[in-house]
Order: sequence, then structure tokens, then C-alpha cells
Amino acid sequence: MGVAIRAADEGDRELVVRLLDEAFQDDPVSGWVFPDEADRRATHHKLMAAFLDAVLAEGRVDLADDGTACALWLSVPAGDHDGGDADEDGPAQLREAVDPGNERVELIGRLTADIHPAGRAHEYLWMIAVAPERQGEGLGTTLIRSVLDRCDREGLPAYLEASSARSRALYERLGFAVEGRPLDLPDGPQMWPMWREPQA
Repeated sequence: MGVAIRAADEGDRELVVRLLDEAFQDDPVSGWVFPDEADRRATHHKLMAAFLDAVLAEGRVDLADDGTACALWLSVPAGDHDGGDADEDGPAQLREAVDPGNERVELIGRLTADIHPAGRAHEYLWMIAVAPERQGEGLGTTLIRSVLDRCDREGLPAYLEASSARSRALYERLGFAVEGRPLDLPDGPQMWPMWREPQA
């Protein structure tokens, strides 16, 4: 489908935070981090803003020109274990900034960092969001493919963590495969680390 994609910047911050918040409100992992629905409605956007700020500082945010979809990417150099945030205090600082009383805000950061593959340089799809009313139209696939096509040209692998069975199936269609064991969140859902080798 014909979707114009551009790089988001600080001027798009409010739009992208709102998009991420709406798209992930009902995500299984967001529901685990914020199990109380009222609390999630009140606080979840702060976590999305923190994630966005990290990627705006160190990575790239691709945004559909009409503002209905975005993808947050980090380029991880060879030997970097955790996608660019080498500061071990990062998850604790995230918790303090977002929701100090919620240990799961910190735990999700530590657990995903622990399973992130080390060694080879790769593109890390941190998050992708499509406005709820536009899901199922192929916007997410178009956003991802624009980076995967470049990965294929440059011989770069890509990595992500799927947070639902539905998203896992989408990523499998794009050439990702589950890497190692799923991450079982304590008393919560699974996440699937997924790796994609560059394709000819």
C-alpha cells in the first residue's frame, strides 16, 4: 500500500506518545505492567513517553505521514548487549520517572535487556504502533518493510520482542523466527524474542 513515511522529531512527540498509548493500552504486556485498568489509563502514557524519548535520543522513529502508525528503531552495534542503553540503572531510573511504586516498570526493562542478543550488529524494532481504528490495513507491515528492505541490502539482521501471539504471527510472515525460549513474565504473559537474518 502507498504510505508516505518520514522520520519523526521532537515536534511529533505528543502525537507519537498518544499513538503508542492508544495502540498498547490493551496489549498483554502493558496489562501486566499496569494490571489495574484505571491506573493504566492514567499512567501508561508516561511509560510510552519515556520509551519514545530514549529512541528519539539514540535511534529513529518512522512515522506514517498521516500520523496513524509509527515504528521505533535502534541501531545496535556489534557487541552491544542491550540495544544502546548500557546504563544498568536505566530500568530503575525508568521506574522512578514513570511510576515509582510499580516494580514491574523496572522489571520489564531488566528482563528484556537480559534476553537481548549480544554480538552481531542489528536493527532493533523496539515498538510499532498503529492507531486502533487503522489496524489490519497493512500499515505496520509497510513501516517494518521499509527498514527490513534496507537490512537486506546492507546484510543486517533485525531483532524484536513480540508481545502477543497476533504480533508474533505478523513478524513470522516478515521473516522473523523465535530465538531461544520465550520470556515468561512473572504471573503474566509470554514475550517472544525474534530474530531475522538478512534475506537475498
